[in-house]
Amino acid sequence: MATFLYRLGRFAFRRRGLFALFWVLIAVGVGAAASSAPTPPTEQFSMPGTESQKAFDLLEKKFPDASAEGASARVVLRAPDGKSISDERAVVERLVGELGKAPQVAAVADPFKARSISDDGRTAYAVVTYEVAAPDVTDKAHDALTEATDRARDDGLTVEAGGDAIMVEQEMNGTGEQIGVLVSAVVLVLTFGALLAAGMPLLTALIGVGIGTSAITALGSTLGLSATTSTLAMMIGLAVGIDYALFVIFRYRAEISEGHAPDDAAGRATGTAGSAVVFAGLTVIIALAGLAVVDIPILTKMGLAAAGTVAVAVLVAVTLVPALLGFAPRRVLRVADRRLVRTKKPLSARKLARSEKKAAKLAARTRPNLSTRWASFVVRRPVGVLVVAVLGLGALALPATQLELGLPGEGTMAKDTTQRKAYDLLSQSFGPGFNGPLTVTVEGKDAAAAGDRIGAALKKVAGVDSVSPAAANKAGDTAILSVVPKTGPTDDRTKELVKDVRARAASLASASGASEILVTGQTALFIDFSQALSDALLPYLALVVGLAFLLLLLVFRSVLVPLKAALGFLLSVSAALGAVVAVFQWGWAADLLGIDQPGPIMTTMPMFMIGVVFGLAMDYEVFLVTRMREAYVHGAGAEEAVVTGFRHSGRVVTAAAIIMISVFSGFVFEVNDLVKMMGFGLASAVLFDAFVVRMTIVPAVHALLGDAAWWLPGWLGRLLPNVDVEGEKLRQRLAVAPARVVPARSGEHERNLVH
Repeated sequence: MATFLYRLGRFAFRRRGLFALFWVLIAVGVGAAASSAPTPPTEQFSMPGTESQKAFDLLEKKFPDASAEGASARVVLRAPDGKSISDERAVVERLVGELGKAPQVAAVADPFKARSISDDGRTAYAVVTYEVAAPDVTDKAHDALTEATDRARDDGLTVEAGGDAIMVEQEMNGTGEQIGVLVSAVVLVLTFGALLAAGMPLLTALIGVGIGTSAITALGSTLGLSATTSTLAMMIGLAVGIDYALFVIFRYRAEISEGHAPDDAAGRATGTAGSAVVFAGLTVIIALAGLAVVDIPILTKMGLAAAGTVAVAVLVAVTLVPALLGFAPRRVLRVADRRLVRTKKPLSARKLARSEKKAAKLAARTRPNLSTRWASFVVRRPVGVLVVAVLGLGALALPATQLELGLPGEGTMAKDTTQRKAYDLLSQSFGPGFNGPLTVTVEGKDAAAAGDRIGAALKKVAGVDSVSPAAANKAGDTAILSVVPKTGPTDDRTKELVKDVRARAASLASASGASEILVTGQTALFIDFSQALSDALLPYLALVVGLAFLLLLLVFRSVLVPLKAALGFLLSVSAALGAVVAVFQWGWAADLLGIDQPGPIMTTMPMFMIGVVFGLAMDYEVFLVTRMREAYVHGAGAEEAVVTGFRHSGRVVTAAAIIMISVFSGFVFEVNDLVKMMGFGLASAVLFDAFVVRMTIVPAVHALLGDAAWWLPGWLGRLLPNVDVEGEKLRQRLAVAPARVVPARSGEHERNLVH
């Protein structure tokens, strides 16, 4: 692996114009395809294999006219105190008339004719049906509805509106990526001390993200990829793209400081740091693509889209980055270090050995950097450090035990929105279950009669508030009933009611003459969605962790290192989920982060977060421990290898983590709830994993294990291929036929490593 990437990096450096043109053509081509692509679709939830989805599919087949109906809005009206809605009949009828004349409106149900009035007579609602689907409702139609309801408010009524016709999709305002890029630029400048070196990772990351998200946009209408899918891919791709380029450039500077010629340094950097990038990227791709095993289309699409963007980031890091280094081999260095590449005359082996010996003596007297001092502190006190770190993460993870899952809807929107106000008015006036009715489908020869018998039986079931009369299709072989629970859509008692009705389905079908009874509706779909995620969690973890364990086993040729990496991930992701629950569910610091309405955590959040965090956690494991293994392979003791690994990689891993945290934290300022929650969760996870697990727990565990950390059974070692991530085979090959080198000024080598 290292040898192949060495050749690729050196070739890209020498043929920089060709590689740069290649990526420019790809970017232009994908961008052109994205600009001409149709608007991506809105988010659609589907659950293949569940009872809810089976019933939805049945309704589309048996009730095609109803399925073809457009968007709808529910306008809720409440009379002033001391009056009934009948006293305001003239105002209500005028409002219904105005709504009926609004653009794109197909029909309006008059509350008095439809009998949609509450028992106390104060509240009513009118259903407005549109000719088009929700995404196609125009601004003019929205404005007409708003103007009509405003006039009714002026006449003294309380008027609010909900429904998918006015559920405007939350769009990205671009603040997140701007903040993340700005902070990343500052960190890169401080890390590299050279503007060009700082700008190169940003440039390559933006190119990679641009290609990835443009491809998603171009394929959006074909594959059903929504705008949220593109945003999450951008979030992941931007973070890893910066980090991967950062590691390659940092290693290039280290190779230059050792006296290697620029083209050779680019090859060595790509062969060593590039190998770590490839395997780190593979762990992220495995974790994201593994979401497909959950068999939930929305998660599969998000995972595969983000995985594709990560793959582009890896390719950019090992091809475009060394090519760009070829355009500015000296300017990515600090000003004081640029003289290292001026001399073109090769050194003799004798002079080179003398120079390296002198540099080694100077290194012994070089003051340790912060990473070295921290690693030395941890290896001297491993037990105490390990106990404090584990207990701290465990305490942060405690709120995760109270995790409540749900999906976004009008009931979870901010209390000052008209949709939430309409939702609350309906709950207060018609009962908490009114906003989450269950739809029961009945199949049989005489579905209407069977449906009526089933409805009569369901009225006697505990937890049922009301049951509508059965409505059959034209063929008479399918009927539907609307069952209103006594409790709200997210109440546990509603979930138990769904289970109870489904448990009675067989006996009800037998007694009524129906052939099949199914329970669906938005509430039932959400329940099935949560259950499917819960059932898939352990298989998903087993698949992802298992594949990543095998990958890390190949990289480190150790059994305990991959095991430690997986256990550390569980600690960091548990702590991050605890932080998400505390902030987004309990409301801690909600005002500070702009969270309008604390509530249940989105059902998709934990599963997607686990996949992303596992991949990112393995990034730092690979980058940090690879340098530790590199030192160990070259003869360093176990504790010395830990300190050496931190001396070489501590600063760059710290910078990479800060960059990734900055990128994710920037998305907390977006208005999209899922993106805001995902940004906070991922930023917290990287913070815990990079600084507590990888930078603290990992060196402590290695200090306690000693040489045993690198233990591998002999028979397993013979079976495993040697992928040579640390580049030992590459060094041996280059030692036989050394590439041209340039002289390193005394002390420059170790001074650069310290920095």
